[in-house]
Amino acid sequence: MYKFFPFQQWLGTYKKAYLSKDIIAGLTVGIILIPQGMAYAMIAGLPPVYGLYASLLPILTYVFLGTSRQVAVGPVAMDSLLVAASLGTLAITSVENYIAMVIVLAFLVGATQILLGVFKMGFLVNYLSRPVISGFTSAAALIIIFSQIKHLLGIKVERATYFHELLVNVFSKISETNKYDFLIGALGIVIIILLKKINKKIPSILIVVVIGIIGVYFLNLESIGVNLVGKVPSGLPSFKMPNLSLDVLTDLWPMAIALAMVGYLEAISIGKAMEEKTGEETIDANKELIAIGSSNVMGSFFQAYPVTASFSRSAINSEAGAKTNLAALFSVIMVVVTLLYLTPVFYYLPKAVLASIIMVSVFGLIDLEYAKRLLNHRKDEFLVLVITFLITLFIGIKEGILVGVLISLLLMVYRTSNPHFAVLGKIKGTDYYRNVNRFEEDVVLQDNLLIIRFDAQLYFANASYFKKEIDKCINAKGVNLRGIILNAEAINYIDSTAANMLKKLIKELEGKNINFYIAGAIGPTRDILYASGIIEVLKRENLFAKTNEAVMHFNHPKIETGLGFKIAHQNKMNSD
Repeated sequence: MYKFFPFQQWLGTYKKAYLSKDIIAGLTVGIILIPQGMAYAMIAGLPPVYGLYASLLPILTYVFLGTSRQVAVGPVAMDSLLVAASLGTLAITSVENYIAMVIVLAFLVGATQILLGVFKMGFLVNYLSRPVISGFTSAAALIIIFSQIKHLLGIKVERATYFHELLVNVFSKISETNKYDFLIGALGIVIIILLKKINKKIPSILIVVVIGIIGVYFLNLESIGVNLVGKVPSGLPSFKMPNLSLDVLTDLWPMAIALAMVGYLEAISIGKAMEEKTGEETIDANKELIAIGSSNVMGSFFQAYPVTASFSRSAINSEAGAKTNLAALFSVIMVVVTLLYLTPVFYYLPKAVLASIIMVSVFGLIDLEYAKRLLNHRKDEFLVLVITFLITLFIGIKEGILVGVLISLLLMVYRTSNPHFAVLGKIKGTDYYRNVNRFEEDVVLQDNLLIIRFDAQLYFANASYFKKEIDKCINAKGVNLRGIILNAEAINYIDSTAANMLKKLIKELEGKNINFYIAGAIGPTRDILYASGIIEVLKRENLFAKTNEAVMHFNHPKIETGLGFKIAHQNKMNSD
């Protein structure tokens, strides 16, 4: 039961002292969740109430299946934008059809995450490198911010597929700005920022929402054209099966996979960050995939759109002292109370206030400091970040993620196909061998011996590079060369292509009266040397545990110091 229901792990050790902390944390997160959920639903192109629907069953499901005890699940800005961007490319004729497609998308996202978890495919998220994530999130943050300008300015802007089209549409309508909406939105941004600077624990979002509602109600701002959220349906969402027709599934699967990966990446990253703060390690990557996936699937039956972990609410949850997932239950209770009794109040909430909440919330996703560090120290990764950023911004979100991942993989392949190759020399007065380019004045070299180190696995992509570099070193040494020692400490794998290359190289060197030795190979690499037949060409006595042993054997060949010799000798003793 522990395997399928992780909540039993904390339930069995639950203490009375935890309850008050979980209640406070849950209510605190709930206060933030209600306006945030409504705001994020607007990003997704949905009526605000769907943000509250997404804050019920998904969160409740995570209480029982989640492996992190501080993560707060629910609607988030990134997934909301991905939903809008994904469905924006489809020809959807009405609001009802759009909502139906979003609910199907939630089901598919959840089903994808569950399948990935069941088949233990959580490692796939590792292919989303930090530069790709940073470039993608920075571009997404800009898209989200500019998508809310229409609410901040109180203008009607046509839906745009591309960021530059969105800019054109906004600026073409800027003369129609509603000064009251703009004033309310700008004031909301200023209040949130100031209160956060004074004390992060102040519920700035709630304060802005309350001020907005009270101001509209008592000053009758609706009569002067302030755009309001309007009527919010009361009551809990009803059970409804998603429309899983073949045409809909065909249209949405590619988008669902992208959303599933990004959503999981957010959840696992936030969960790990929370673990570092608490020092309590409970997250199981594959179980977390199943938990997030189940949250989305269950939510889709009750009109929720895709959810994942929220960094801001998770941080608040942790700071408020949450001890277990039970805290989320009290957040759900707040949402239920709101849907049953408080929806008439949100009629008076200005859309500009929700826009101000969104803009401040997502601005922190733009990470300029990280981009600066890459520019100064890792220009290749900075290029990956910039390309991902530009493609996400001007071509599309899914394309940005895909191209970023492909470029990262190509960069990885390039690095491993041209790894660091060093010629080693003995440090004076020691038995250590180091890169001659780093210790020029302190190393001793032998004219008749070449010692090299290859800092990567040896496989088909870098086998020819390895051979080319060795040939260069041999030519540089000249006719006196009689031995080559390969320091294999950094080589953790040799594939069949590289194994064949090594065998040919050893035979070629033997024809030139040059002995080849391997030193420092770790256990798995030694297994490959034996299994691939390299050891038969190399000769067992030319395999050494340490470089200085190989050098000693080269200079004094009658001394039997080879690791291969020792293994063979031990095997002979055992057989005797």
